[in-house]
Amino acid sequence: MTSVTHLSATELVAQIREKVVSPVEVIDDYLVQMARLNPELNAIVTLAADLKEQASRAEAAVMRGEKLGPLHGLPITIKDTIETRGLRSTSGSAMRSDFVPQADAPAVARLKFAGAIVLGKSNTAEMAMDYTADNPVFGRTNNPHDPTRTPGGSSGGEAAAIATHMSPAGLGTDLAGSIRIPAHFCGIAGLKPTTGRIPGEGQFPPNTGPYSLGAVIGPMARSVEDLELLFRVLAGVESSFFDRTSLRGQRVAWYADDSVAPVTNETRAAVRAAAQALADAGLLIEEALPPGIERGHDLWLQLFSRASVVQLRKVYQGREEEGGDFVRWRLATADDSPIPTLDQYIKSWMERDRLREKLLRWMADVPLLVAPVGADNAPEHGALKISVNGQLVSMFKAFSYAQAFNVFDLPVVCVPAGRSASGLPIGVQIAGLPSNENQVLAAASIVETVLGSWQSGAITQR
Repeated sequence: MTSVTHLSATELVAQIREKVVSPVEVIDDYLVQMARLNPELNAIVTLAADLKEQASRAEAAVMRGEKLGPLHGLPITIKDTIETRGLRSTSGSAMRSDFVPQADAPAVARLKFAGAIVLGKSNTAEMAMDYTADNPVFGRTNNPHDPTRTPGGSSGGEAAAIATHMSPAGLGTDLAGSIRIPAHFCGIAGLKPTTGRIPGEGQFPPNTGPYSLGAVIGPMARSVEDLELLFRVLAGVESSFFDRTSLRGQRVAWYADDSVAPVTNETRAAVRAAAQALADAGLLIEEALPPGIERGHDLWLQLFSRASVVQLRKVYQGREEEGGDFVRWRLATADDSPIPTLDQYIKSWMERDRLREKLLRWMADVPLLVAPVGADNAPEHGALKISVNGQLVSMFKAFSYAQAFNVFDLPVVCVPAGRSASGLPIGVQIAGLPSNENQVLAAASIVETVLGSWQSGAITQR
């Protein structure tokens, strides 16, 4: 018999509804799985104190024959930057180590209203500021495929928990690839929606000011079907809406060179394989670099980098020494480069809007894009640069492919598309026109079916 923790979120909800398993049994099995694996992974950092009570209430509702929500009894985990009522939400910062919100973020409230049970909070980079899940409050999370490597970030704890069956699904946040990079490193699926499709309030740092152009909350899971299940609840979509057959004849552009960062041969092969899977399903593929994509990385820095400095200085003023390594470095070096003027910032914003308009006109004829998530798969903990075909690339620049879709605000799914020779997952991105999450989910589902989807890591198999 398949362990309850190995069921997909969709299967789990169905079995609870059909009384094959009870919410109490489900929670008990997840607690056992966490006790077995979390000490090595450090992915889930705070557990909900009332899990058993929540599960008992959910089970009683099933037995009474009540009308059940679409996520009734489903355990979920929430990235520690997203606020959860009565459950510590630290953002990985010593400044917030004891912060307990009085209200749920709207996205969390929607999942709960649909019947989900919050298991706990997953680890993150301090203040969601880098591509790790390491902070001075809880320490670092390890990659489930190789503990010497990072799970990525800043939603790395969420990806590691889902990849190892400690959670069936949950929420991450994404301003520079923070859902997609951990999904890629850990071998799961993740959706960065269009801004505004899912409520973004109730996260810290808040997605206000410049961040509102590209910062989102989005679902993470082991399958595209489960992403769609959560997205429908989060976005208020009444019923299943993606249809893979409707994509036949659609044009798709794929690329593995954005003129910013090189990619490994294995990464390029995964992107090509994903494009070929779509071609075999009747879509029309071509290799082409969409206009303006090569400016995504620089525009990300111009639009969002200084905003992070302003936020960090506000939080850490007078207590800078309590920041972790990355935060202290960021504060210490913030003014090493000339501070942009207001005119320079406005010029960058206008360039972004002009290039986005040009890109969207181009995508009216080529509505789907397939691209790498980044230059390579998961590096070792602490890596500052990645070596790609003999070329050293900074960790941030290596993920220019992910950053561009935040800058231009396109919905995008990361879906597994292969493995490296060393056995590490390789994900690819499938992006579409704004608010066309249905198309990117449908295309990702095709790739997932053909290329084998999620596979368990070494830690899970022990």
